[in-house]
Amino acid sequence: MHILVIAATKFEIEPFIAGHKPVEISIPGVGVPSTLYQLQKNIYIRRPDLIIQAGIAGSFTSDVPLSKVVLVKQDVFADIGMEEKEKFTPVVQTGLADKDVPPFTNGWLVNPSHIFSMFNLPAVKAITVNKVSDSVLQRQQAINNFAPQIESMEGAALHYVCLQENIPFIQIRSISNKVGERDKSKWKMKEAISNLNTELLNLIDKITNEQEAKCNEQISNE
Repeated sequence: MHILVIAATKFEIEPFIAGHKPVEISIPGVGVPSTLYQLQKNIYIRRPDLIIQAGIAGSFTSDVPLSKVVLVKQDVFADIGMEEKEKFTPVVQTGLADKDVPPFTNGWLVNPSHIFSMFNLPAVKAITVNKVSDSVLQRQQAINNFAPQIESMEGAALHYVCLQENIPFIQIRSISNKVGERDKSKWKMKEAISNLNTELLNLIDKITNEQEAKCNEQISNE
């Protein structure tokens, strides 16, 4: 089984890299454009059986506290749209885009996999933004339009490419800060990174062990 693990920065998965798991690792850089390009390049060179994106994220809600690790069930490009008189309208509400044209489902990029049931981690709703900000208005617009639990700067790119290419995928995130909080003394970056890498290692182990068990069962039945 060929697994590709991607992260925006090496810093986010450095402990995992040091663990020398038998997977391909790619560090596209921060943001949607670099993630889209690098994913397509990786797929062209060697198509993965599974792509895992790991990274930190900001939380909108106390239900997803700092240093908590989550899996993303659905994501969206949250800042594509129109803003007039301080009111932001997502593109699917403008009439310029159909909310149900594949790979979208009601405007969302939904992971159809049943793999979530394998792990004891909460599945959440995320948004992807091109700009993180301490703007109260931007935060409230996101809440009003999407009711998200977390935000990142790359997640929807993973969902978009993998849904288009029909490649199974997992987005795993650890919460480093509250959305809008730019005072890094109030973040839990160290704890978030530690927990992310622990769960990422566990996730890879569980997937590879299950795959190995299936192969052994197949061999014994032949």
